[in-house]
Amino acid sequence: MKKFGIHTKIYFGEDALSRLSQLKYQTAIVITDPFVVKSGMIDLITAPLKKGGVSYTVFSDVVPDPPMDKVVEGVKAVLSTKPECIVAVGGGSAMDSAKAIREFASRIISGYSPYLIAIPTTSGTGSEVTSFAVISDNVKKEKLPLVAPSLTPEEAILDEVLVKSVPADITADTGMDVFTHALEAYVSLDNNEFSAALAEKAIEIIGMFLLRSYLDNNDVHARRKMHVASCLAGLAFNSANLGLNHGMAHQLGANFHVPHGRANAILLPHIIRFNSDIDVHSKSKTEYLPAVRKYCTAARTLGVQAFNEVNTVNTLCMWVEFMMKEMNIPLRLSEMLSISKEEYFAQIPQMAKKALADGCTKTNPRTPTLHDIEEIYKNLW
Repeated sequence: MKKFGIHTKIYFGEDALSRLSQLKYQTAIVITDPFVVKSGMIDLITAPLKKGGVSYTVFSDVVPDPPMDKVVEGVKAVLSTKPECIVAVGGGSAMDSAKAIREFASRIISGYSPYLIAIPTTSGTGSEVTSFAVISDNVKKEKLPLVAPSLTPEEAILDEVLVKSVPADITADTGMDVFTHALEAYVSLDNNEFSAALAEKAIEIIGMFLLRSYLDNNDVHARRKMHVASCLAGLAFNSANLGLNHGMAHQLGANFHVPHGRANAILLPHIIRFNSDIDVHSKSKTEYLPAVRKYCTAARTLGVQAFNEVNTVNTLCMWVEFMMKEMNIPLRLSEMLSISKEEYFAQIPQMAKKALADGCTKTNPRTPTLHDIEEIYKNLW
């Protein structure tokens, strides 16, 4: 028996932030990063809170790949005022921080679980609707995934006004993160008809609007569509989980601070070929792995179908590489890391072990060996 459900109420479209003026709570804490405060974007959040008569404080000490010590500081800030509501504003780091902060605060005070509203300022993680959070152990150089239904926000607010000013390079990285979420959920061993429908729609929107969004941040329609695609992909992988692509990307982020979406993009063509078992002899095969059919459907959704399965999968990989080139995302790690090949290769054995043990890898459509993962890491250079 399988199960599908959507826990989060989603407010979207024009003036979605006005929802904050309608809250029934009297006290709140806004958890965000320093940029949101310094840029003045915070005013878009606090103005409707004031209008609704909500008393609030701001915790803005959120950093990328949130480390445990910052989460602890956030827990202390929440426990000092015990707000009825937490409003998370920012990218994946802010939302993951807020999720972890609420989770740990509720464990310290029995029966205390403030209402959580997630407001993304990038179109990438889908964290506003998922039961996942990732925090970092900077000492061990590990990313620690948290998974629990209680991590899921009660509400998400999608307002494109918050992503209009996102720089092109961030739009590219986060957009490819959305595509990876959708595609991995689509081929996951835990996929189902509901997650597949969400993933397919996300893929369709990405094919039409990601490049437009990258080329012109004043294209409000494209930005709105990518914001929705990110949420759809989040709903898809919240149900179906992800795969090896994310399992390996987590290690690139933990060891070399490669931005998460960029790590996913660099890996994606290699993972598609691995999951499809595509090689020089593939055209003579009479039967292909189950993921091949799904990849071919994704390719058709993007409008890049070829005349047979092998060529269609290869064309899908070429579409990914085309998008990376158009958005100035490096195709190889050697183009972006300031270390030697020897230094990088020395990290591969331990990265491969952690990728194999990563929770995302367990639902990959093709089971990898340690050697498989090591070879893919080598090919990234």
